[in-house]
Amino acid sequence: MAMSLSLARLALRPVLQSLPAAASKRPANASLSFPANSFFGAPLAVANTAATALSPAASLPRSLSVVAKAGNGYKMKTHKASAKRFRVTGTGKIVRRCAGKQHLLSKKNAKRRKRLSKMVQVNKRDYSNVMGALPYLKVNKKAGGEY
Repeated sequence: MAMSLSLARLALRPVLQSLPAAASKRPANASLSFPANSFFGAPLAVANTAATALSPAASLPRSLSVVAKAGNGYKMKTHKASAKRFRVTGTGKIVRRCAGKQHLLSKKNAKRRKRLSKMVQVNKRDYSNVMGALPYLKVNKKAGGEY
């Protein structure tokens, strides 16, 4: 509501000043009847010239204008499914579980089941994919696995 009153005041001022005093039925030096402060107590915008009154961007109060801060980019989102599948060791290596240990285990011998239970290091070629899905992962890029 405060913005609409401010913009109405700025838009009507040149129009009302251009009318003769008898036609507008008010003295030429009388101010508009809009409040000086908004509903929330903040002062409304006041423009000095008719040129700034016509541009809505120039009439915005300083506290309402949106300014992008330099250096503050957007937060990257973590891919939650990847976060559950990968973890980082103390030395900064990315490790994962082996595939093939979920079902049909009766036909796999004990040695194979034991081998599939261990965590293995992610291949160095896949590091860029994993780090793209997990942007805040603290990874030692030089500790990547062999090709």
